[in-house]
This record gives sequence, C-alpha cells and structure tokens, in this order.
Amino acid sequence: MTLCTGRGFAAINYPIGMNLGGDPSQALVHSTPDGKFKVALSSIDLGQGMKSVTRQIAAETLGVPISDVYVDTADSDTGPHCMGSFASRGTHRVGNAVIRAATEARRAMLEAASEELEVNAADLDTDGQGNIHVKGAPSRSITVEETALAAQFKQGRTLSGRGIFLIQPSEADPDTGEMSPVSCFAHAALIVDLTVDDETGEVDVTEINSAYEVGRALNPKLVEQQLIGGAWMGVSHALYETTEPYYPAREHGPTDFNDYLMPGPGEIVPHNIAILERPAEDAPFGGKGPGEMCANPVIPAISNGVYNAVGVRCHDLPITPEKVLRGIRANGGARPQGQPTGRR
Repeated sequence: MTLCTGRGFAAINYPIGMNLGGDPSQALVHSTPDGKFKVALSSIDLGQGMKSVTRQIAAETLGVPISDVYVDTADSDTGPHCMGSFASRGTHRVGNAVIRAATEARRAMLEAASEELEVNAADLDTDGQGNIHVKGAPSRSITVEETALAAQFKQGRTLSGRGIFLIQPSEADPDTGEMSPVSCFAHAALIVDLTVDDETGEVDVTEINSAYEVGRALNPKLVEQQLIGGAWMGVSHALYETTEPYYPAREHGPTDFNDYLMPGPGEIVPHNIAILERPAEDAPFGGKGPGEMCANPVIPAISNGVYNAVGVRCHDLPITPEKVLRGIRANGGARPQGQPTGRR
C-alpha cells in the first residue's frame, strides 16, 4: 500500500451581507443610572463573537471602558429589528448600527456633562477610563457615573441613542441585468497538505496554511480562533459530515451524535494563518469580519489535494474513502499529479 501525498489550493472572494431591501440592522444604546451602557440587538451571537465585537465598537464610540458596556441579544421580539445573523453581515451591518446608536448616546452624555460643568458640550472629551473632561483642562472633569446620575435624577434626561444602518440598493442594468448584490467582499487563499491511502481511500489532512483579508481585525485573537475553528468545520464538511455517511438508505445513517461522523481532537493539525488587514471604507473601524469564509476555501482545497495525490475528482460531499477508492479503481490505480509518495 502507498500513502500518496497531495497539496490543494483554493482562493475565494466572499460577499459581506446582501443587497435585498438595504439589508438593515438596528441597535439601541442606553445608560443605566450608574453610568453603565446597555446595547440592545436582535442580532444573535451564534458563537462568532457578535457580542464581543459590538461591545468593543460601542465602548470605542462612547469613549468609556469596555467593562462598562453590556450587550443584550436575548429577544428578537422586543429588540430592535435586524435582518439576522447570516451572510457574514454581523460585524459590518450591526457594527455600523451600533456606531450610530452609540454616537447619539455619547452626544446626550456630553450634553448632560456640559450642564454640570457649565461649559459647551463641544469643549468636552472622554478619556476612555470613565471620565469626561474639558479639552485642554483635564482637571475640570466629571465621571460618566456622576453624569448619568445627574441626567437621571436632576436633569430629567435620558442618555440613549438609536441607530440603523442599511446600504443603498443596487440598480440593475436594464440591458444586462448586472447589479452589485453586496457592498464589499472579504478574501482568502488556503493551501491544504494531505495524504491518501491508495488501498483504503482514507484521506488525512496533515497541515493547513492560509491567508485571510478581513478588512481590519477588530479583535485579532477572536478572528484567529474563528478562522481556525471554521477551517475545521470545512474539513468536517469535506471529509466527514452527512446525515447518510456512506449509504443511500436513511436507515443506515446515524441516529445521534454518538454515531454522527465528524473529526475529533485527534484529527487536529497545524494551521498557520496570515491575517491581512485592508480596512474597508464603509465598515465599522474598517472591519468586515471573517464569517462563513472561514470554512469555504477548505472544501475545494481538499478536493484539489485529493486529485493532486491520486488523480481522483470527487464532485459531491463528503469525500469518503469509498468514493476515493472507487475513483482509484476506475482509473486503474492511483495517479499522483506530481507529488512524491511514500510506502508504508
């Protein structure tokens, strides 16, 4: 038997959001009496870091510590409207809505502080540490907490803001029908190294190298974790996951997650990532977000790697050992496409 090594490459351009009805998202920001800020969204965090990123965006816009900002995505019935958590739109669409809501809340906060300090609101600034001070005179200051208390119990003012973001729908060319379905794209290139056993058809991924352009990584560690986890979701889709793993009859499929086939800790391999930053003009602080593009390039790269290793093209997923072995036999044996092989 021979272990045939292969290398597969894939590059993608992935759309951010969509262009249906402007793809709007809304956000609400308000202060509690003790100077903490709540961000209300209907954009659900599915594990992609929605709460972390919108919390950062709100804190940066308000000029307050991130520890003083809380994000609530609990109820889509009573929260502000959002199109949903899909299409890699969270950071871009929701982040922009949060900026607009937080900007309005910040304006109200500075107006309340200006009344207490008896200065013009335009002469005030925040230090990001929970204080509001007169520009050029840091000693003349008031805390955000004191400002919120004064607004609530003395001035009768709410420190709140509303924000909505939507994109202008693209007009279709009357002659060609061409239009722009999205507002911006993210980009990725990925290389997968793998081996294929020419006797069993088994495919083992051995290393992944990738480069992702995400606009600006607002939370670099979160982006890296999402890219690594998403890549392994792509590996799982490519080689393992299906409700009917090997047979056309459903009764042969898994009945629970004890039987459902997917990669485990033993299949994890080195993944080297380069994160490229090219801030997008219409994105919140330049960040577009990686979203679904984490997993997408992995699947064609693995398919190309299998072809490179043994000369077999698999056109449906998952790429199971049975499919690979049938292809090898149909070809009269493995046909490596230039990569060295190793016997075992």
